[in-house]
Amino acid sequence: VQLQASGGGLVQTGGSLRLSCVQFGRTFSNYAIGWFRQAPGKEREIVAAIDWDDRTYYTDSVKGRFTISRDNARNEAYLEVNNVKPEDTAVYYCASDLRWSLVLRGTADYWGQGTLVTVSS
Repeated sequence: VQLQASGGGLVQTGGSLRLSCVQFGRTFSNYAIGWFRQAPGKEREIVAAIDWDDRTYYTDSVKGRFTISRDNARNEAYLEVNNVKPEDTAVYYCASDLRWSLVLRGTADYWGQGTLVTVSS
């Protein structure tokens, strides 16, 4: 399994982006997908996750602003990032695993390369 994340860039405070994560290999619809981020000098943290039944999880700081979704026909997951704040600046990673708990713990088997989101104030 390989994951490819894209869609990052420079965005102004209050703006929006859509991040994409494509999975190559295996049956995408069987996998839970998580989005994580790591800001400079900080630990990696989970942002949102979605499982094969579209059950979702969001960390408190992004609730109401970020939306995770998936399109199994395209083998893609998305993270809509709205009303961004400077503290959202980070490298965003997607990860996948057959086990929901491992995605939530940040110990998923498969990881993408990351895409940088920079929020200007």
